[in-house]
Amino acid sequence: MKKQKNAIVIGGGLAGLIASISLAQMHIPTIVIEKRTYPFHRVCGEYISNEVKDYLVKNKLFPAEHDIKEIDNFILSNEQGKAARCQMQIGGFGISRYTLDHFLYEKAKLNGVVFIHDTASSFSFDGDFFTVQLLSGEALQCSLLLGAFGKRSNLDRTMERSFFSRHSAYMGIKWHLKTEWPADAVGLHYFEGGYAGVSCVEGDKVNFCYLLQQDLFSEYGSIDKLEEQHLSRNPALKAVLENSQRLFNKPLVISQVNFSSKKTVENHLLMCGDAAGLIHPLCGNGMAMAIQAGAIAAREGARFLQGSISREEMERTYQKQWERAFNRRLIFGRYAQRLMESPKAFSLALQVAMRSPYLLKKTVGLSHGKPFL
Repeated sequence: MKKQKNAIVIGGGLAGLIASISLAQMHIPTIVIEKRTYPFHRVCGEYISNEVKDYLVKNKLFPAEHDIKEIDNFILSNEQGKAARCQMQIGGFGISRYTLDHFLYEKAKLNGVVFIHDTASSFSFDGDFFTVQLLSGEALQCSLLLGAFGKRSNLDRTMERSFFSRHSAYMGIKWHLKTEWPADAVGLHYFEGGYAGVSCVEGDKVNFCYLLQQDLFSEYGSIDKLEEQHLSRNPALKAVLENSQRLFNKPLVISQVNFSSKKTVENHLLMCGDAAGLIHPLCGNGMAMAIQAGAIAAREGARFLQGSISREEMERTYQKQWERAFNRRLIFGRYAQRLMESPKAFSLALQVAMRSPYLLKKTVGLSHGKPFL
């Protein structure tokens, strides 16, 4: 196997795609290992903060031809039907992962990125080069390895990452619907044991995605019963569920959604996207974080491969930049999650938000970052 100054990205989600395109644009030979073939759906809120829009436009990665839904209003409701509303500070846009990931995949190929549809089962590092072992038996070598393998992967188990052994009480469920929903608004609707996000994506579809405690699903035994008998206690959710056409034969479901802290660099592997840290979905900013993290990882990785900095400097700088960009909002997300888990505390917070849309606007702004270029 020829050893060269090249990069491998494990995982072809938003962070992995953005990182691979950025590296390829800097003339670094790049491979993405992604087990699935595009396009495909993912459990995701499908709202992207405008903080990364200028970056996407500048790098010709903004999918303007795909009927983007501009979103600048926020709605928050509880089970009693009370709701607070505000206009967001910077807002965002709605697009499905099915469409966006495929769009970026095509962009990556045009930039020379090579895709291998396989699973990385393990990797090793000899001080200069990584060797990545695939399930097919093939082994690949690279100078730079990025981990963009999502919320929970077998590689996390192989690496014995600390969060992997901790049980998580949460699961996520997603539908695409045909229903009435204001195109310029994202809704966050509380129900006991969880909350649901509602927003429009391309093609006049509505993304309906919710996080709930796994025990709640076990109590009802089926998603249909859960939605009819529990989620529908919230009038806003009842209106969405009763007046909609489901566009999937069955919902997308993900279990063991873990919000524990993670290391951004492990075994010299730069983590980005959900592999580095998962923000609570109620903040609606995981997609923007993934895009930004992928770009930062590629930039620092390129500096290392070009000989401008050492591997140690690259790892240290990437970790600092990641923490500077995301730590504050991750902390905010943890506090917001605790608030949503307490019906009384959430009810009081909603009353304050109803009286002061300005305060709600400022609070929502804490989950967004500064414009990124």
